[in-house]
Amino acid sequence: MPSYEEWKKNICFYYWVKFTLNIYSMLFSLVGLCVLCVGVYAEVERQKHRTLEGVFLAPAVVLILLGLVMFSVSVVGMLGSLRDNKTLLHMFLSVLSVLLALQVLALIIALLFEKMTSELFQKNIRQGIMHYYDDLDFKNILDYVQEKFSCCGGDEYKDWEVNQYHFCNGTGPLACGVPYTCCVRKKEPGEVINTLCGYKTLTKQREDLSEVIHVRGCIHAVNLWMGDNIGATIGICCAMWLPQFLGILLSCVFWNLLVEMSESTDMVDFKIIKKAGFEYNELDLSGAGWCMCLPRVGGYLPIPYTEEDQEKEPEAEALTPDLHSEPVTLEQLQAKISLSQSNADQLEEDEVDS
Repeated sequence: MPSYEEWKKNICFYYWVKFTLNIYSMLFSLVGLCVLCVGVYAEVERQKHRTLEGVFLAPAVVLILLGLVMFSVSVVGMLGSLRDNKTLLHMFLSVLSVLLALQVLALIIALLFEKMTSELFQKNIRQGIMHYYDDLDFKNILDYVQEKFSCCGGDEYKDWEVNQYHFCNGTGPLACGVPYTCCVRKKEPGEVINTLCGYKTLTKQREDLSEVIHVRGCIHAVNLWMGDNIGATIGICCAMWLPQFLGILLSCVFWNLLVEMSESTDMVDFKIIKKAGFEYNELDLSGAGWCMCLPRVGGYLPIPYTEEDQEKEPEAEALTPDLHSEPVTLEQLQAKISLSQSNADQLEEDEVDS
């Protein structure tokens, strides 16, 4: 089996890495664009009845930020892989690495300071409960979590006392109670759900409510679920981190390939030639495709001068490489340039002596 160094020398390996990275970036840019559109639509709808100011509690804002980051970073990677641009690829690689490192760091901090993290979540959830009926996005999310994980409130069921409709000094059927999503419902088929099953539960103790509502807070319920379902927790983490790690790996390999190609002695640096006074025609881009980025063996070299151009500029004829002859290395071209410059300097000295 050929080694990695042998694979790197194969032009097919270059094509494979290039287009794999391009397809990867394109897919994630489309996903980011979809997430951004959903976030914008949700935010427009939320603004019509907006009374909640907390960004943490606005899922639409989170979706917009996530979509913007995914789309912008993926477009940079897609353009860098298409155009073999080392600067864009390095930017794409750096941003992905920083984002992945921040996520890992946030997880480590959350695990090390579990108590502070729980207090932060509890504070924000209580703030959301306070405006539970004002923001439908947060209401739908909390209702889903309470039903899915059989929990109530953030830290415990008494968190609902901060809501103006549920606190015990209020009036109405919801006063001193909890929403029906907190109830322990064993509904028979065809039976109507009792939406007031949590009536006057905030005045009772936990022991008296075990058969009526879920007294455990959602923060503790989610932590217990993650601890009991290690496989699912690892799967969620892998689903988040593996695609990012794959992008880092592909961009790193392709960037190293481009660096080695640019430093190879077989590559001609036309910028150096142009600085030396050599003027050439436009590049021959036949076969480059509509996006001007399809690769070609040998690269896209300048078009050789025609006979008329060679008659007008004999010096250019001496420096112009013949694409149909044997390949000209950078050292040979630099030697020709140095020779022509030394001849020009000698002529100037002879004129001065005369």
